[in-house]
Amino acid sequence: MFNILEFRYVLRILLAGVCGIVIGIERKNRSKEAGVRTHFIVACGAALLMVISKYAFFDMTMDTSIYVADVRLDPSRVASTIASGIGFLGAGMIFVHKNTITGLTTAAGIWATSGVGMAIGAGMYTIGTGTTFIILIAQLLLHVNFSRAKKSKLKKLIVKGVLETGYQNYIMDEFDKRKIYVQDVSVSFTEGDEGRSYVFALNMPLSVNEEEIITLAKYNSSIKSSV
Repeated sequence: MFNILEFRYVLRILLAGVCGIVIGIERKNRSKEAGVRTHFIVACGAALLMVISKYAFFDMTMDTSIYVADVRLDPSRVASTIASGIGFLGAGMIFVHKNTITGLTTAAGIWATSGVGMAIGAGMYTIGTGTTFIILIAQLLLHVNFSRAKKSKLKKLIVKGVLETGYQNYIMDEFDKRKIYVQDVSVSFTEGDEGRSYVFALNMPLSVNEEEIITLAKYNSSIKSSV
């Protein structure tokens, strides 16, 4: 049977999910591996486990057939398990390629998002929502400050509908001429006769204009921030 009082806990999980979405939108706008859905699920899952940890075992202490002295409840055990378990999820988002490490900020954000979910699941609404906006504001402000200080910019170039052979060699040569460092390249074939799709992770000098890169790509292309 449904317990009306348990709907309070469902609202906690929903609120945690909303906080996860807020953090995830910022990551998605920077074309990161973990976006809105990942942060939403992590926050909801952490809140759910925290609610279970705090409230799921009250029936054991109220059951007269069980000696209370034999029942030891420690809600912090589940919380510590969440904090360590999320580390494995975050580790899968960290990539090392040619001495360049990417994904650390996203992994840290996933870990922090689980903390937001745990706080709201525990009923600490002010702390959970407050931390959400602290993380979001820090991501935005620190990104702007560090971007201005850097001598290069990280971009993700997406090129679709490539039909000609040798396109990758051509574009790589053009990147070299402009001193653009290619961190990673991925290629996929689209359905039908629409050609190939390329995704280039670029480290570009600040002097290089994004519009120039789009023109250079020739095909249906777009460029996004990869920081």
